Amino acid sequence: MINILFLHAGAEMYGADKVLLDLIRNLDKKKYKPYVILPTSGILVNYFERNNIDVEVIPYPIIRRKYFNPRGIIKYARDLFIYSKKLAYISRKKKIDIVHTNTAAVLEGSYVSWRLKIPQLWSIHEIIVSPKLMFKFTSKLISSFSDITITDSIAVKQHLKSSGFFNKKSIKVIYNGVDNKRFSPNVDFSYLKEEWGIPKDAKVIGMMGRVNSWKGQNDFLKAANIVMEKNLDVYTVFIGSAFEGEEWRERELENSINQSPFKKRIINVGYRTDSEAIYNLYDVFVLPSTNPDPLPTVVLEAMSTGKPIIGYRHGGVCEMVEDGVNGILADVGNPENLAQKIDLLITDDDLRLRMGKESRKRLLDNFSIEAYIRNYSNEYDHLI
Repeated sequence: MINILFLHAGAEMYGADKVLLDLIRNLDKKKYKPYVILPTSGILVNYFERNNIDVEVIPYPIIRRKYFNPRGIIKYARDLFIYSKKLAYISRKKKIDIVHTNTAAVLEGSYVSWRLKIPQLWSIHEIIVSPKLMFKFTSKLISSFSDITITDSIAVKQHLKSSGFFNKKSIKVIYNGVDNKRFSPNVDFSYLKEEWGIPKDAKVIGMMGRVNSWKGQNDFLKAANIVMEKNLDVYTVFIGSAFEGEEWRERELENSINQSPFKKRIINVGYRTDSEAIYNLYDVFVLPSTNPDPLPTVVLEAMSTGKPIIGYRHGGVCEMVEDGVNGILADVGNPENLAQKIDLLITDDDLRLRMGKESRKRLLDNFSIEAYIRNYSNEYDHLI
């Protein structure tokens, strides 16, 4: 039995949370024994418990912007030292064979790996654009303390290599997989139109994602206003919440929506657990991340439900969307161009449906859950 310690940055159910859950619950339990330690309580903890997976909550520090000040750095360094020692103690008791750190924001696994002389697999799901000092710092640690570095897209791999610290170390790409049975075109969504007051014959454009500085909610709102002005039957939906401590971002978004002349056709409901139905409600899925997004899981989930994708032309979306086949890529940071692409699909039913079918096909061909689990299992075996 191979005992694996999993460390992660939170306990919600956004992209990196979902792919970690899918990985752990689909591992061969006769061969691998997962033990998960999360820094906070949340819905992800509940999901692990429901799947009979050992999970514990220990408040180890995560790299967040709140630490980017002199007092914050001191607090982070102190907590990092304290909780790294605690994690090493637990790992020794659990006879851990491998540390799997699932984000660049968690550094504690490096201490555990070094202290106990066990290998660390480090999965990177981020493209850290700024501050550059943080990118250099985390890249140096990852290259120094990971026995295997895995990225979820070629875009993330190239970004890591640009740090200059991986000249003598390889980086492997393993695409995230999505459960295509759970996210399918057959999920009922009729109750959502009734709940949100959307007419049955209306067309819906929507996005789903963390409310932060770069996911693109503001750009989407600008584009949606242009589209709704031309198309009286179009409704816009925002799904997602902010990090704890950044709830002001949600209030800013709500204020911007309230200033829209089409606010009665805009639904903004924060975090939801029924994403399978929400994707099916959408006619077009939009994710205009203003920074390069590594490999957004929401795009894969939307593809699995048979939806055409519109996003900005950078980051991992370019590996998921074949421009003109299963979606359309817009000019980065250009809401007007984004609106043109949305309008094209909203007004052409045949094109929209054809691209939706291509999305489902591309998902099944390139981003299957089976390949995702198999590839990670092979890496665990290689480490042992």
